[in-house]
Order: sequence, then C-alpha cells, then structure tokens
Amino acid sequence: MKKTESDHRKRERFQKLLLRETELLETYPLVAGVDEAGRGPLCGPVVCAAAMRRRGTLDPEKDSWLLEVNDSKQLSEEKREMIFGHLMGKESPFVISIAQADAEEIDRINILRATHKAMREAVLGLRERPGFVLVDGTSIPDLGIPEEKVIKGDSLCLVIAAASIAAKVTRDHLMREMDELYPGYDLAKNKGYGTAEHLKALQELGRSPIHRKTFFVKGLDKEDGEAKKRADGRRADRPRTEKKRLPDPQAQLALFEE
Repeated sequence: MKKTESDHRKRERFQKLLLRETELLETYPLVAGVDEAGRGPLCGPVVCAAAMRRRGTLDPEKDSWLLEVNDSKQLSEEKREMIFGHLMGKESPFVISIAQADAEEIDRINILRATHKAMREAVLGLRERPGFVLVDGTSIPDLGIPEEKVIKGDSLCLVIAAASIAAKVTRDHLMREMDELYPGYDLAKNKGYGTAEHLKALQELGRSPIHRKTFFVKGLDKEDGEAKKRADGRRADRPRTEKKRLPDPQAQLALFEE
C-alpha cells in the first residue's frame, strides 16, 4: 500500500513539473531549462546545465526513472547519479549541454557574470536552438532567446530539475577529481563549500590554484574597515576586483546544497 501511495505522489509531482513547459510548447516547439551548481563554494568552477526534451512525449511507463526527477537538493547522491546516467545516455529523452566557469574567470569578472556566461554557453551548446528558456532564479543577459525567470524552478519545472541534476552531478565529479589533485582540503566531501574543516585547511595550507581569490575568508584574508563594504560577488554592478564577504562557518554550511 505504501509503495502505491509513493508512486501516486511521484506521478502527481511529475505532472506538476510539466505544467509550465506544456503551456509553452503550445507556442514554442522546444523549451529548455537552465540551472547552476557551485555559486557559493570557496573553490572550483560554477557549472551550468541546459536541459531540453527531444521532440515528442515523455513516457514514464517506459522510462520509470522520470518519476524520480526532482530538485537535485531533494535527492540522495545515489539517486542523482542514477538519474544523471539516464539523462546523459543514448536513449535519453533529453538533450543536455553543460558549461562551466573556473575560479580564475570567477575572480576576473565576478561570480554572477561568470554564472550568466556559463548559462549562455550551455543554452547555445544545445544541438537545436530552443524557442524559449526557463531559468532557475535568474535571467540570462544577452541571451537572444525568450526566457522566464522561475523562482525555485528546480522544484517547479521538469527541464530545470533535469538541468539541476546534470549541473550538480557534473560538478561533484569535478570536485572529486580536484580532491586528488589538491589533497588536504577534503574537496571530495565538502565540494568546496566553507565547512569548518575546509576553513581550517585553508588557514593551514592557504589557497590552492582552484580557490577563488576574491571570496573573503575570515582568518585567512586581512580584515580591515573596507572588508565590511565588500560585496558578495553576485551583484553585476559592483567592481570586478572586489572580494566576496562570506558568513561565519555555521551560516556557510547552509550553502552546502545551494
């Protein structure tokens, strides 16, 4: 009985995730969803993904894994990996494009601009140009395609949820690779976020080449009167050389699954 109830809830969620896209498909032949992973960490890239379903209908009876698609933060690592395998597979009903901006680029143009740039690259990297784009929580400047900002879109739109999983899993894989290249920071576990252990390692080892130099770290960077005025790096209208002022370790933990 419990399994039936669970399946029923999944099917209801699946239908709700399709609502906005279904409306748009009456006007636009192809609709893409965009999301990012890694805006908050102290190191590593920000990874953006665009997901667009192929022409035709989705069949959860044939592809039962579709019922598991959800906001990546609501899924276990094991389930994200499973869905990611299907999303990227040859038989996937989705087309996925992934782009990233590394720490150097983030420091050079700031995190918001770097995120928007990677989002544009992800959308334009799709095999076919979408007629409309749904973006999680932001708008993409100079995209040249009709778009809509959807707050908490990864829990409201299927294509954004698929993009959120693709971005999150891709970045997790990259951070595991970086953990081998730059040991001591426990990047495979913390994925670059400012956990207490990561902050302690930074104070002992300093920044690695993949750490973001413009992200202020208490105890590592000199704090003066101007430090309190430094922006958080997400505002596009701030100076490009400013340093991001991060919250204390406990507050930073809330960004772990941003």
